Amino acid sequence: MTGRPHVVALVVTDATATFELAVPCEVFGLDRSDLADPWYELRMCAAEPGPLRTASGLVVPTTHGLDGLLDADTVMVAACRPAIQRDPPGDLLAALRAAHARGRRVVSLCSGAYVLAAAGLLAGRRATTHWMNGADFARRFPDVAFDPAPLYTDDGDILTSAGTGSVIDLCLHLVRRDHGAGVANEVARRMVVPPHREGGQTQFAKPLTARREEVGLAPVLAWARDRLHEPLTVAGLARQAHLSERTFARRFRDTLGVTPLQWLLQERVRLAQELLETTDDPVEAIAHRTGFGTAPNLRRHFRRITSVSPATYRHAFRADRVPVAAP
Repeated sequence: MTGRPHVVALVVTDATATFELAVPCEVFGLDRSDLADPWYELRMCAAEPGPLRTASGLVVPTTHGLDGLLDADTVMVAACRPAIQRDPPGDLLAALRAAHARGRRVVSLCSGAYVLAAAGLLAGRRATTHWMNGADFARRFPDVAFDPAPLYTDDGDILTSAGTGSVIDLCLHLVRRDHGAGVANEVARRMVVPPHREGGQTQFAKPLTARREEVGLAPVLAWARDRLHEPLTVAGLARQAHLSERTFARRFRDTLGVTPLQWLLQERVRLAQELLETTDDPVEAIAHRTGFGTAPNLRRHFRRITSVSPATYRHAFRADRVPVAAP
C-alpha cells in the first residue's frame, strides 16, 4: 500500500515535560511501516524561538515552525509549563485556530489543553487535563465542558488527554482510529503497555490503598475476560472475587471508574472489534462469542460505544487491509 503518510505536527514549547513529548515520538516518530504503510510522519514544530529544551534539559530538535501546522493532518500540543498555560503566545493560538479551520484534527496532551482552551477550540466541548490542574482549568475556562474523570476525551476533531501515562492511552487511541485495533494492539505490545486501560484518571488521584484494590481486582478481571461468551452477572463476579455484591460493586466503581456491567459491555465490544477485524464470522456468530446473544443486541451496544455499526467497522478495519509483519 502506498500513499502520503499521515502528518502529525507536534507543537513544542520550552521546558515541556520529557515524557509527554517522548510518547508521540515513540508512537508516531518510529518507522512502523511493517504494520501500516504509509505510517505517520512526525514534525516537531517550535512555538518559541530556540533552542528548546525539555524540563529535564534535553534539547528538542525542532524541524518546523508554526507554519508546519497548517498542512498537517493532526496537530498535537504537548504539555506546557505554567507560564504558557497562563499566557500562551498569540501566534500559537492563531496557528491553532487556522489549522482547525482547515479541518485538521487537534489534540492536546496533559496541560496542552490550556492552549486549546485559550484558542477557543474547546468552547462547548468535553475536555480533560491532568487531575491536579482540574479545579484551576475549570475556573479559567467555564465555557469548556470539563470532565475530570477520563484518561482522554474524543470529540471527533478535538481530543484531549489527562496527564503523563494517559498520553500513551490517547496516542494508541489515535492509532486505533486511523488503522484499527489490530495495529494499535501491536504497537502497544512493542511498547510493553496495555492497549487499553479501564476506567479514568480518578483512580490515580486516590490514596495508595485504592491502587492496592486495583491489584486485588486483577484476577477477577482476567477470569471474566476468558468468559465473555458466558452470561456473566455482578453477583457471579463478586463471588469470584470473594466479596459481597455491594462491596464488590463499590470497589469496582471506585477503582476503575465504571460499573461492572459497563466494564463487561466495553470488554465485549472490544472483543467484537477484534473478531470483526480478524475473522469472517457473521455478526450472529460474533454476538454469541462475545456474550451479546443476538445480532441486534450486539449492533445496539456496538454502535452506542463505537458510534458505528459492526458492518461499517469491519469494512474500515479488516485485518487483511493491514500488511502483516515479516516473521
